Amino acid sequence: MAQRLGLPSSSLARWLRQSRIDQGSTSPRDQGLLTSEERSELNRLRKENRELRREKDFFRLAAAHFAKEQ
Repeated sequence: MAQRLGLPSSSLARWLRQSRIDQGSTSPRDQGLLTSEERSELNRLRKENRELRREKDFFRLAAAHFAKEQ
């Protein structure tokens, strides 16, 4: 099927595996892997975490700057 679609067989296998994980029908070796929804949420939370760290650093530097002026 992968050849008919012009895809590497590894890509098709990965998609099928992820589909099984998303449906909850995993094999013992796939248990503990993230569903697509969980992976998406993890990526969103990592992005949010990076943004919050940048904001924290900015405010820390701003506070240090204003403390110097006083």
